[in-house]
Amino acid sequence: MNILGIESSCDETAAAVVKNGTAIRSTVVSSQVAVHHRYGGVVPELASRKHIEAIVPVVDEALTEARLPLSDIEAIAVTRGPGLVGALLVGFSFAKSLAYALGIPWVGVNHLEGHINSVFLEPDPPSFPFVALLVSGGHTSIYYVTGHTSTELMGQTRDDAAGEAFDKVAKMLDLGYPGGGIIDRLAKNGDPAKIKFPRSYLDKATFDFSFSGIKTAVHRYIANHPEQFKEQIPDITAGFQEAVLEVLSYKAIRAAMDKGCDRIALVGGVAANSRLREKLTSDAGRKGIRVHIPSLHLCGDNAAMIAGVGYHYLKAGMVAELWDDVFSRSK
Repeated sequence: MNILGIESSCDETAAAVVKNGTAIRSTVVSSQVAVHHRYGGVVPELASRKHIEAIVPVVDEALTEARLPLSDIEAIAVTRGPGLVGALLVGFSFAKSLAYALGIPWVGVNHLEGHINSVFLEPDPPSFPFVALLVSGGHTSIYYVTGHTSTELMGQTRDDAAGEAFDKVAKMLDLGYPGGGIIDRLAKNGDPAKIKFPRSYLDKATFDFSFSGIKTAVHRYIANHPEQFKEQIPDITAGFQEAVLEVLSYKAIRAAMDKGCDRIALVGGVAANSRLREKLTSDAGRKGIRVHIPSLHLCGDNAAMIAGVGYHYLKAGMVAELWDDVFSRSK
């Protein structure tokens, strides 16, 4: 079954064609980074307008890359939420209208389930059950995954998501947006032990996160060292990054051990962080736990993961209706 996937939950307009939930025939992502860079973060109204401009060309490109006419598309999967409502409505309304015009089924997909299922677009996916650590700009959560559409939330951030903390610290240091990749790169030249920032475990027996405190600690350090902090940026970024990643790795491994799982999936935009990929794989390996991480182009928001999980929605009979709507927060 050839499924057209559409993603517009934040600042990427994406379309992809995936066959039978695993075989990517095409994947196209139109980024808005250049638009939002000057503001240091995503401006929702601008994001919505750019989605309107990009949605048709991106879908056309995905079909061309897949070498398929629109008539060969058998179903459409589109992100329903969570995300920015205005941005979501562009992709959702387009998908709904196109499916209705073609007379084919369509499904509204949970964006987070899309990320979790991104590991199934790789050659060696994990077997069920497994624990998923989902880390992005808007979400930081741990799930116990027993099926493609069956997850149990074990813990989540109580304030800032990890990716959001990366962006805000990058903004404090005047490094630019998005901050995750910049901090990852600069931290390679720093000493994570030179400037020690607090590790916020909250309760080590639970799986919730909090990253507002470390963000405040970095801000306080900058304020207390106004003359020299610019020369210390590699060490600041290395120390900040290690503090965040240490907590992420600890909690994910503890969740896997709590559930008796020997597999962890690391997914979401922050899964592209080279140090997190290295640290979690190493830490988990010492406990006999294998880590599955999607390729870099599947970590960020993309439509292939939406089409992939959409296939399983359809198999489960979870077909959308014309009166369905988007949602901004996880249900």
